[in-house]
Amino acid sequence: MVITERHTKVLISGAGPSGLMMAAQLLRYGIQPIIIDDKLGPTDQSKALAVQARSLEIYRQMGIINQVIPNGKPTQGLNFNQGGRQMASLSLSNVGEGMTPFPYVFLYQQSKNERVLLENLTQNCCPVYWNTSLISLQQEPGSVTAQIKNEEGEYNLKCDWVIGADGAHSMVRKQSQIPFKGDTYPSFFYLADLKLDTDFLTGDYIRLYLDKDNLAGFFPLPEKDSYRIIGNLPPEFNEIEDVVAEDVLPYMISLTKSAIKIEQNNWFTIYKLHHRMAERFREQRCFLIGDAAHIHSPVGGQGMNTGLQDAYNLAWKLAGVINGQIKESILDSYADERMPVAKRLLNTTDKAFKIVMSKSWFTNIYRKWILPRLLNIAWRSKKLKTFFFRIVSQTGISYRDSSINLHLSKSTKVRAGDRVPYLKVYDEKKETETDLHEWCAKPGFTLIIFGKFDKMFLFTIAKWITTKYPGVLNFFYLPPSGKNVNVFDAFEADPHRQMAIIVRPDMHIGYMNDVVDLGMLDNYLQNVAGVIPQK
Repeated sequence: MVITERHTKVLISGAGPSGLMMAAQLLRYGIQPIIIDDKLGPTDQSKALAVQARSLEIYRQMGIINQVIPNGKPTQGLNFNQGGRQMASLSLSNVGEGMTPFPYVFLYQQSKNERVLLENLTQNCCPVYWNTSLISLQQEPGSVTAQIKNEEGEYNLKCDWVIGADGAHSMVRKQSQIPFKGDTYPSFFYLADLKLDTDFLTGDYIRLYLDKDNLAGFFPLPEKDSYRIIGNLPPEFNEIEDVVAEDVLPYMISLTKSAIKIEQNNWFTIYKLHHRMAERFREQRCFLIGDAAHIHSPVGGQGMNTGLQDAYNLAWKLAGVINGQIKESILDSYADERMPVAKRLLNTTDKAFKIVMSKSWFTNIYRKWILPRLLNIAWRSKKLKTFFFRIVSQTGISYRDSSINLHLSKSTKVRAGDRVPYLKVYDEKKETETDLHEWCAKPGFTLIIFGKFDKMFLFTIAKWITTKYPGVLNFFYLPPSGKNVNVFDAFEADPHRQMAIIVRPDMHIGYMNDVVDLGMLDNYLQNVAGVIPQK
């Protein structure tokens, strides 16, 4: 497909989940990007598998969640096994009940994520230019010149902004001369999508098998009798080039102590795992998201979800700048907010991975006798299960230290920077039940005021918004009522007093105050978030 444009507001290099999410989010704000990828087309391989609750919340906000849920499946739990025996079993069934509309770990292959996002782009007339490579980038004042190559030849594309969503070998990162620091784990691993004939897998639980030298994880896919399997490749295979699934089957059988027959091999590959992070997530007008910015072991199913949230965090800020609604300084907050998330993730997955792979006698004893008991005991605690879910689901990610948030409330449970809680709300005006996330579904910031106000004050706020922040600030009012006590309690708001929160477009709270004052709201929007009022 020929790219006829010679100028674009945004060039996205890479059409994996992160790049596609970036494009889809920009389209919500009326910005048509150009997205390229050197692959011939979307992946037909499952690769990443777990879609966490926070990513599902984003899909819900985009209005495409009903295309996602029927084609995946929640996992019911996680089993740890050694010597073919179950050592610990952790139920994950609705483990996050009341915290999110999606209180589970959802299994939904990367290929399906890409497909649903591609459909969204197609509906918005935004094509992906496949078999198109980025050759070079030249930063200039106010723009970037990208040299593009495809079957039609080579040509230059002038870009206002460039997004590097082009994976671990990112050309955007290399052209921006951003170091990618980290290391490669020494062991080889295999990754397979297989249809199996076996009795020990139920299709409901993730099953992890460990012994002194080998490991394998069996992840049930939505398709009948189908599993994603990841395991370490035995050392004797390290020098063999053409390893196939049948070669590692005896090791799976030995590890699980169960009969296994491969009925269908959909995909099998061997690879090495890396843990690396870019030294910077931005170089002038070029940004890095997803694997171009950070890669790590697949422990916890965090990688693809983190890339989706990188795009989600950056897109509304960049869109605001392009549309002339937000000052360009807000773009600095992308790296300020997302780099600590990536750093924590790399440290956590690296430590967990080393425990799993260690061959030391102490770690073997810990893994075999101590860890299963600790897990079984810990899982009886509701607080620990809630803590676990907040971490794994990524609903616990907060930007409390970000410069674009302002906390002026006495509330300590929920603060500016936190993801807005998922709370059911009874809409007194419409006499229907909804929730705070639904209130924040529209693009832009959302002002929510709590308490009792007279009609004249509500009219004043509405006029203030339509005069100064049209298309930027949405508005909801929650009066005190017996049906909404839970919302007031969650925010530690006194029903007889007033409170104001402003939710950012990414459903994180930007502003909290125990008074509703237009001057203070103006101050936050203009001087903290950098919103440009309409004159």
